[in-house]
Parts: sequence; structure tokens; C-alpha cells
Amino acid sequence: KQASGVSRATFDAWETSEQLSFLINLYNAATVDLILDNMNSTDTLASIRDIGSLFTSAWELERVALFGERVTLDFIEHDMIRGSGRYNEPRIHFAVNCAAIGCPALRAEAYTGAKLNAQLEDAVRIFLSDRSRNYFDDGRLYLSSIFKWYREDFERGWGGSNSLGEFVARYSSELGLSAEQAETLAKGNMRIRFLSYNWALNQLNK
Repeated sequence: KQASGVSRATFDAWETSEQLSFLINLYNAATVDLILDNMNSTDTLASIRDIGSLFTSAWELERVALFGERVTLDFIEHDMIRGSGRYNEPRIHFAVNCAAIGCPALRAEAYTGAKLNAQLEDAVRIFLSDRSRNYFDDGRLYLSSIFKWYREDFERGWGGSNSLGEFVARYSSELGLSAEQAETLAKGNMRIRFLSYNWALNQLNK
């Protein structure tokens, strides 16, 4: 309700860190709201992908109030956050949450402009430290499919990273890589495989 009362003029006057924090929080809150609404209407909800219809996915439902309109989750993520050209922030993929086990964990606090950089950095480190989602084994690096689906976002020069390998090598300690292995990865000489994504619904405490 608070988010729905924010005007476009007010939003545009904020610093970009405040804008991005607002959009991440709105996306996550709207996703939780969507899941809870559908859990109340069925006892068999197993995945967010079960919501919607054959022609309209959960991410395409116009149910989020923003700037006096009803928009979709896809609009918030792909148009506002990724497609606006304002942010160039690949770390958002570890902050927005799709309510699936394969997703990065939902943070236990809201994102804020003042702490956004530290919060996003922490989110990346937590996700890459999770061996159920990312790990190195026998000369190969196995990564979450998030890195495959949004690879272009990690190769747009953020932090000087122009390739997926360069971005991930920044977090070599979280992946348990040696300095030599990190250099190999950054140079694009390490084989990368992408893991299957677990779309099952996150466990809820009732």
C-alpha cells in the first residue's frame, strides 16, 4: 500500500540507489503476496510456475500497483530494473526473489539506498557460497542457471567485468577457488556448466 502511493515524479527525484532499493523491495513483497494469495486458494501449490494460466504466467499477471497503474512482476524486473538503462546492476539477480528453492534467499531486511551496495555484495557472497547452487569440481565450475539466463547482465562492464568469468572470479574465495584458478576463470579458460534450477516452492514456516 505504501509503494502504491509513490508517484512517478517522487520516484524520479530519488537517488538511483533509492530507486533500485524501492523496486527490489516492491518485487519481493509482490511475489510473497502473490504466493500467499494462491496458497490461501489451494492446498496444492507446489511452485510459482503453477500460478497463472496456459497463456499468462505468474510473472505476467497485472496485479502490482505502481505509479497509478497495475503492472506485472516482469515489468518491474525486466523493464524498470534491467531495461531502463539507469542501473547496470547485475547483483540484483541475487536480491529479487521468485519464491523458488533455486532462488537466492529472501533477505531478512528491506533494501535501502544507504546500504544498497553492501547489501547486494553480501547477497552475492551468500549465494556463491552455497554449494547446492554453485561449486567447483574436477576442473569445472558449476553455476546456477541464473548466470546462464542473465549472462549478458554480467558482461556489461560492471566493476570492470566484461565476461561472466571475470564477474564470478571476483568471488573466488566464496567458491573455494585458488588464486591460480580464479585467474584461469577470469581469462575465460575454465569450463563452466549450469545446474538445473529447482522451481519448487520455498518452505514456509506455518
